[in-house]
Amino acid sequence: MSTIEPNWLSLIWFTMFATTGAVAFLVIAGKFPLDVNVGQSKSALDIGLMIGNAVLMAILLGGAGVYGYSELRWTTLIVVAGLIFLFAPALVEEWRWPLRNATAELGLLVGVQVLALAMLFKVGGSALSVFS
Repeated sequence: MSTIEPNWLSLIWFTMFATTGAVAFLVIAGKFPLDVNVGQSKSALDIGLMIGNAVLMAILLGGAGVYGYSELRWTTLIVVAGLIFLFAPALVEEWRWPLRNATAELGLLVGVQVLALAMLFKVGGSALSVFS
């Protein structure tokens, strides 16, 4: 493994952060446009959750990219990001909600992204000093 990527622990962390961001992107993208999705309410809470999710997703993907760029080999970063891009839609297909409650889904997604961001800033503190 060390010949492929010597920093394999950072590779695992990057994979988790980037996968969380990619799944969040696809879930949020599936909610647009707001006027077409019949099962989704157009309440101010849902719109605020979508905006909050989009902001968190952008920060998470940007932070994961900076973390991966500073900790991993360039070739490893490209291959792993490509695999995440390829297989993230399969994870979204498994993101099933029996009640189809958009507010609960978006609220849970906010919680998952906040947890991923907290772990990212804890694990990659030195790599992410650019943001502080």
